[in-house]
Formats: sequence, C-alpha cells, structure tokens
Amino acid sequence: MPQNNKLWKKKIIGYAYTFDDVLLVPAKSSVLPREVDVSTKLTKNIKLNIPLVSAAMDTVTESEMAIAIAREGGIGIIHKNMTIERQANEVDKVKRSESGMILNPITLTPDRKVREALELMSHYKISGIPVVDSNGKLVGILTNRDLRFEPDLDAEISKYMTNSNLITAPVGTTLEEAEKIPDEIPES
Repeated sequence: MPQNNKLWKKKIIGYAYTFDDVLLVPAKSSVLPREVDVSTKLTKNIKLNIPLVSAAMDTVTESEMAIAIAREGGIGIIHKNMTIERQANEVDKVKRSESGMILNPITLTPDRKVREALELMSHYKISGIPVVDSNGKLVGILTNRDLRFEPDLDAEISKYMTNSNLITAPVGTTLEEAEKIPDEIPES
C-alpha cells in the first residue's frame, strides 16, 4: 500500500487474519473447557451457541446441512438458488427436524395408510409421527421401528402404532423438565 495515499489509510480498519496466520501451541491451561463461552450474537435477537454459520451457497447449505449445524448450536443459511416453494420446503424441513421439542408436530389419524406415514418420515427426515383422534387427542405414536419389517403399505397405521404406555407432558413443559419425566415413571 502506498504510504502517501490517504484514501487507502481511511479504508483500513484494522488487522485481519486467516487460519494460516494463527498457530495455537499446545500447552497447559488454567481455563477448563466447561468455563469457556464461545456463544456469539448473529443478530440482535439471534444467539448462536457456537460461532458457526454455513454459507448460503447451493453447494453448501440446504436443509440437511442447516439441521446438522443447528444441532451443534450454529445456524445454516438456506441458499436462494431455488424456487420460493422449494426454499420454504427446505426451511420447513429444518424447523420440523428432530430437535428437542416440536410445538406444532405433523400428525396423522389412525385410519391413514402406512405409505403416507413413511412418505412424511422420509420427506421431513423424522423418525416418528404422533397419531391423534379427530379431536387432536394423542392416541398413539408410529415410529420407523414399528415399520422396519416390510409392513403392508396399504394398511392403516393403527395396525402398527404404539398405543399403550405413552408418556406425555402438559403444554409449557421445558426441555429440561421433559428429559426428567422418564426417570420419574415407575417401571411396570
């Protein structure tokens, strides 16, 4: 950079480093890993548990990558090199992926076909679907384990669903509270 060029001096904010510019030498540390907070703010209202954001590029981030990064505490930005409908579908897959708690799950009624359940599981990459009656009351759950031995695809899901010993929790239960529920149930 020419020293006499005032324009260049105004444009330089500070130093920038790449991975090759920094070397961490292994050494003993008094800082324990559990004491380190690597969280950061992506925006004013979005906090990331790890400072990791995947690029919004068509060869990098679609629902599969966004789900994987979200499970680790980061965020994946779905690229825009697709139709709006497909973008919405990719975002929907991420929001409905297996996470701690899904507030508005995909449900089926007991009279629906196994084929439809498998299509939904494949489409949303989920392993189970709550089965509800016409009033929305939980009557069972259908998981990929229930369907693993070549079921009749045209059979009603009521034939394969688990409908006893269902563990439920009231609305407003936190993830931490939900994780403790199975431990509090006496074995039968």
